[in-house]
Amino acid sequence: MDVIIFYVTCGSEAEAQKIAKALLEERLIACANLYPAIKSLYWWEGKIQEDHEVVLIMKTRKDLAPKVTTRVKELHSYECPCILTFSVKEGYEPFIDWIKKETGG
Repeated sequence: MDVIIFYVTCGSEAEAQKIAKALLEERLIACANLYPAIKSLYWWEGKIQEDHEVVLIMKTRKDLAPKVTTRVKELHSYECPCILTFSVKEGYEPFIDWIKKETGG
C-alpha cells in the first residue's frame, strides 16, 4: 500500500483545523479527522505535564510524507510537535484509490 496515516496532536481545535485545511487546499492530504478534548500527560522540560489537546488524523500517499511533515512543522505552534506516521497494510481498495486520486497520485 502506498498510503499512510499521520497522527498529530494540536493545542486547540482551531489549530488542528487550520493545519488540516491548509494541507487539504495544497492537496497534500485527502482527508482529516479531528478528535477534540483528549487529555495528554507527558514529560516536558523535566516535569510531567497535563494538557487538553486535539488529535488530528490525516490520510495521504506515502511519497507525500516529507512535504506533509514540513508543512505541519511550519503551521504548528509547538516547539516539538507530535508528528507520527503509520503504514497502511490493507484497506478498502476504492477508498485507497480515492486517497490517491485526491492527492494527485
